[in-house]
Amino acid sequence: MDVLSDVLRTIRLEGALFLNGDMRAPWCFNVPKSSDLAQVLKPGAPRLAICHLVLQGQCWAQLQGAEPIRVNAGEVIAVPHGDPHVLGSHLRHAAVDVEHVVRPQVPAVQRIRYGGDGDRTVLVCSWLTYEGDAPNPVMSNLPGLFITALRSRPAGPWIEQSVSFVLGDAAARAPGSELLVAKVAELLFAEVVRGYIESMPANNPGWLAGLRDPHVGRCLALMHGEPARAWTVEALAQESHISRSVLADRFTELVGAPPMHYLAHWRMILAAGMLRRDQVNLARIAEGVGYESEAAFNRAFKREYGVSPGVWRHNG
Repeated sequence: MDVLSDVLRTIRLEGALFLNGDMRAPWCFNVPKSSDLAQVLKPGAPRLAICHLVLQGQCWAQLQGAEPIRVNAGEVIAVPHGDPHVLGSHLRHAAVDVEHVVRPQVPAVQRIRYGGDGDRTVLVCSWLTYEGDAPNPVMSNLPGLFITALRSRPAGPWIEQSVSFVLGDAAARAPGSELLVAKVAELLFAEVVRGYIESMPANNPGWLAGLRDPHVGRCLALMHGEPARAWTVEALAQESHISRSVLADRFTELVGAPPMHYLAHWRMILAAGMLRRDQVNLARIAEGVGYESEAAFNRAFKREYGVSPGVWRHNG
C-alpha cells in the first residue's frame, strides 16, 4: 500500500502554475497569507499551498519571523500552509505586495518581467488547493516553509522539462493546456513532499517519520490498505514482524497517537470524503470504514466532527 499517495488522494489536490517570472535584480515581493492570496489566485479556496521553482539564478526566501534562506537554481520553495513569506533577489530591498506583480484572478500562466537590470532569476510559481476538515497526516506534519533540491532528485530533470513544456503550451493556448498545467503543478508538489520526507533527520518525530520507519511504515500500510478490517494491535504487530509492546510504543512515539486511535481518526477522514463525494447510504459508508452498525458509526463521526454524518453531508 502506497500510504503517501493514499493520504494525498483524500485531500483532492487541485493545482495550477500561475507565474512564469523573468526577475531582474533588484526585486522583492511579499506573498500574503493563503486566505488573502486565494482572493487573487483562487477565490473561495479553503486552503492554499504555494511552490516556487527556481529554474535559473538564485533568490532568497523568508517565512515571516524566521531566518532567510538562499535558494539556488533547481530548488523549490514550498509553503504548504500558505503562510506569509517574502521572496527577493535580496531581502534588504523594500518588498512590494504580490498583487503588484500578479494580476488578480487571471486563469492563464502569467508571463512577466519584473525588477531592475541586474542578475536574472527565472521563477515559476504554482498554487494548490486541498480539502480536509480534520488534520491531514501529510499536510499537518510539514513545516511552514522548506526547500527541496528538485534537480538532484531522480525525477527532477523530467519534472523541470515538463514544467518548461507546459509553460510553452499554455503560452500558445493549446487545447487542453490548462489540464496539463494543473497535473504538472500537482506532480511538482508531490515530488517536493517526497524529497522532504527522504531528507528528514533520522530522529525526526511525526507521521512522516513513521512512514519512513520500516515497522511503523508497514503498520500504516496495513491500516491504509484495509481500513475496514477489524484490526487489533496484536494483529498489526504480527504482520509488521514486531512485538505488540514495541510497535505500540514506536508507533505512538513517531505518529503521536496509539495505532487504534490513529486508525479511528483515519476512518473518519475516509468517511467524511465519502459523505462529500458519494450518494450511498450511511449504512454502506459505516461498513466501508469498519463499523458494524450505523449507530456506532454516527457516534464516532460526531465525536470527530461535532455533527452527525447526515448534517455533515447536508452542509457539505
